[in-house]
Amino acid sequence: MSRDGGVVRIGTRASALARWQADWIRARLRELRPGVECEIAPISTSGDRILDRSLPEIGGKGVFTQELEAALVSGEIDLAVHSLKDLPVESPPELTLGAVAEREDPRDVLVSARYATLRELPRGARVGTSSPRRASQLLALRPDLAIASLRGNVDTRIRRALEGEYDAIVLAAAGLLRLGRAAAVSSYFGFDEMLPAPGQGALAVQCRAGDAAVLDLLGPVEHRPTRQAVAAERAFLRALGGGCSAPIAASGGFDGRTVALEGLVASRDGSTLVRVRGTGDEPEELGERLALEALGKGGRELLA
Repeated sequence: MSRDGGVVRIGTRASALARWQADWIRARLRELRPGVECEIAPISTSGDRILDRSLPEIGGKGVFTQELEAALVSGEIDLAVHSLKDLPVESPPELTLGAVAEREDPRDVLVSARYATLRELPRGARVGTSSPRRASQLLALRPDLAIASLRGNVDTRIRRALEGEYDAIVLAAAGLLRLGRAAAVSSYFGFDEMLPAPGQGALAVQCRAGDAAVLDLLGPVEHRPTRQAVAAERAFLRALGGGCSAPIAASGGFDGRTVALEGLVASRDGSTLVRVRGTGDEPEELGERLALEALGKGGRELLA
């Protein structure tokens, strides 16, 4: 299975959240496949090292995954655990998405030392986020806000908010819940206020496309409802040609028969939001169909 003759090497970023995610996958594998020995291999990524520039400036979503993918291709590791929202929609041909695990809460949250909700923030409040998607939707709700760049791991971001460097910050609920930081949440955004990133809250386990042993090992980790939902979300993103530099959002669901999807394309200043909704039997077809609808409703001009 691996160069070590039986030990499955799990690659991960070195942050506390990434390690939690890799440890969770390791625990699931041990539970579902007794006798399998797993080893965590932390790998430094450029996205973790370069914190003084925005993600679009340093290369977009791939800055959190390219070193892990290179380690997979070379055989240094057997699988890589990612936050699915960080994984680019285009994958190297040698690699595949071996499993999508059950999703945590996909919503975004507000964290603030003084204010419980977005509505309570004073006029001109300084709100921290480095996500164009979050920034555009915040400005759609509150055009008066001052959006300020925010990078760093989850604990660092929370600390900067609670120490008053920002009036509030916006984070993914999933990261706080996984790290046991739910008490830091001031309020949760509804999807009508803040539609999440495609894949938000889902864990992706990437492996070599031809590694039958690892693909078989990952079988029980797979959560089909999550896979169907995020397949539609990522098809929407792919068809729009969007990366993390574009304000694109999507939220899907699967009831056992039908996939539902809501997608959004926004202007950077939040003055224009194009929303689309639909259902279908096939997630990729649905995502592509709604992307075309969004482009026809003005999304093409926004993305240009």
